Amino acid sequence: METEQILSRLCAAGAPSGFEGPAVQAARELLLPLMDEVRTDRLGNVVGVRRCGRPGAKRLLWDAHLDEVGMVVTGHQDGFLRFTANGVDLRMLPDREVMVLTAPPVLGVVACLPPHVLSAEDREKAPELKDLRIDVGLSGEEAERRIPVGTPVVYRAELTRLGERQVCAKALDDRACFAALLRAAELLRNTKLDVDLYILGSVCEEVGGVGAQVGAQALNPDFCVAVDVTHGRTPDSSKDESYVMGGGPAVGIGPNCTRWMTRLLLDRAEAERIPVQREVMEGGSGTNGWPMQVANEGIATAVLSIPLKYMHTPVEVVELSDIEAAARLLAAFAAALREEGAQ
Repeated sequence: METEQILSRLCAAGAPSGFEGPAVQAARELLLPLMDEVRTDRLGNVVGVRRCGRPGAKRLLWDAHLDEVGMVVTGHQDGFLRFTANGVDLRMLPDREVMVLTAPPVLGVVACLPPHVLSAEDREKAPELKDLRIDVGLSGEEAERRIPVGTPVVYRAELTRLGERQVCAKALDDRACFAALLRAAELLRNTKLDVDLYILGSVCEEVGGVGAQVGAQALNPDFCVAVDVTHGRTPDSSKDESYVMGGGPAVGIGPNCTRWMTRLLLDRAEAERIPVQREVMEGGSGTNGWPMQVANEGIATAVLSIPLKYMHTPVEVVELSDIEAAARLLAAFAAALREEGAQ
């Protein structure tokens, strides 16, 4: 299956933090042809395992999270829904189409007063969450019957092409990275490895990385790579804090990144002529690399990031070549690992 088709399937799943079931199911089905074993753990993480055949082989873990930013219904008001949000950019919400994840899902729009009836002062203000409601076109009685408190809500946004090389959708953070893991596993199909390979599609990253923490604790890998997104370059972004779209993935450099793993990623990129960028991370990386690094007695960790524009909005954008470059680098890294571990 082509990367764009995989992205379309993964991003179509409505799966905010704590409600990842649909994305986990899609990920599980995509992993099955590539792995020796696929399972789901108690927390809801999906885990794929490819064994190298050597008893007691060391373990390499790749992680990308499957949850997306979203909302949860907290109450009703005359047929409209009150809600809370996790990770959502509030500037994106007014007049936005959303999907209320009942069975079947219900289309809604985030209600907003038109500018004609706002004062000049109010037109200059960003909306506050407490003042927003979701309009689902139902009576008060019907809304309360069909949409109970606790129902999750996500943006409504299908994957679309943006120009010739980029794609736009909700939830590309972090499903573009899970697509890279799938592609890397595909590239390694005919390659003999000296380590057992584990692929973790983790839950609840947007609420503190608990899925990766539990996954790393249980799987106890010898080394892991957290694959997430970083900020893609736009005209108004700082060049020191954003990365070129189409310039390849960014290799993390900093205390959240084990030095020999960083060096090996950069060496493999140079040897294989894979375009990469360097991202200095002065402390915590803001990724699952942080909780995985300190699991158990400590795990050698690297962070690899795909540039993405408009993070935590319904119009996230990635370049397909960056996903391919990340996959190639992950495959080259895995093939370079030897039984003795650190190079």
